[in-house]
Amino acid sequence: MITPDDKDWTWVLERRCEECGFDGSAVAAPDVAGLLRANAQAWSHLFDDGLIVAGRTDPTRWSNLEYACHVRDVFQRFDARMDLMLTEDDPAFPNWDQDATAVDDRYDEQDPARVVEDLLIAADRIAARLDGISGAQWDRPGRRSNGSVFTLDTLSRYLAHDPIHHLWDVEHAGRS
Repeated sequence: MITPDDKDWTWVLERRCEECGFDGSAVAAPDVAGLLRANAQAWSHLFDDGLIVAGRTDPTRWSNLEYACHVRDVFQRFDARMDLMLTEDDPAFPNWDQDATAVDDRYDEQDPARVVEDLLIAADRIAARLDGISGAQWDRPGRRSNGSVFTLDTLSRYLAHDPIHHLWDVEHAGRS
């Protein structure tokens, strides 16, 4: 059984992730769009190599297909949050239980080709949104229900860690 992830990952804005190596403090927000596009292409290559498949090899971790579904949904969710931040003053983000979404949306039963296609579209959409942000817009705020406050700058850098980390999860599955 997979233990739900309830950690507060906002620390990735301040220091390097010891697992995947991402360091949000060393990334400029305008560079995130390129990171997301490159990450999406890496998922596409995994699909081309036949590695985006259902079926857990370890009951305590998601399958590669489930990770790809999650990354697609992260891109979509964060794009919606950024839209709120650009159109509303200091919006509160709707809660998202990623583990419940994985079960409810049956990640393990989705079509890998469609998932990767949608992941590429979602990555391109959010990257284009990021490309359009400039100047003082990077300082526009938004917040999660747990009180974490973000600006478009910090949210974009926080976002970048998730797909990078999950790509690392997939590429390092089964390695100790």
